[in-house]
Amino acid sequence: MDVSEPASISSGIAERYATAIFELSKDANSLDKLESNLADLSAALDDSADLRDLISSPVVSRDEQERAITAVADKMGLVPGLKNGLALMAQKRRLFVLPQMVRLLNERIADHKGEVTAEVTSAVKLTDAQSKKLAETLKSTVGKDIKINATVDESLIGGLVVKVGSKMIDTSIRSRLNSLQNAMKEVG
Repeated sequence: MDVSEPASISSGIAERYATAIFELSKDANSLDKLESNLADLSAALDDSADLRDLISSPVVSRDEQERAITAVADKMGLVPGLKNGLALMAQKRRLFVLPQMVRLLNERIADHKGEVTAEVTSAVKLTDAQSKKLAETLKSTVGKDIKINATVDESLIGGLVVKVGSKMIDTSIRSRLNSLQNAMKEVG
């Protein structure tokens, strides 16, 4: 048995829903609103354990899931394509792929806008000026507009870890200390 099979099935499901919702929103000229909705939905998933339980619980019936996710969509003012997509996902017991679908939709929107997302991890929160400067520097290297997705990891001690596509730049102090420690082991 291939252990990656469930993951590939999930990503396939998320991909189909993301494609449909993206195309519907593009046809309705509501990609900007969809992008805003996705940021709100992602924040809600991060902040609400109840919402995470709703989308993944096998105990909640299809009808209850659909009513609840539709109420959430109404309350958040989601675009019709996304709201209807979420309701359909609930009917089909597919809400468990919602986090993957949100990520895929964000990637499609960024690609449509000619943007590249840079995953930036820093030891302290970046200021707006630092984020802007970093985006400009990366744009000159990559050649596309850069959208910064910043997170904080205090264990880095200092510096940054930047991932753009398949490239990673690690200038963190933690990484340098690990390199130094490995070099010392080789000498002694």
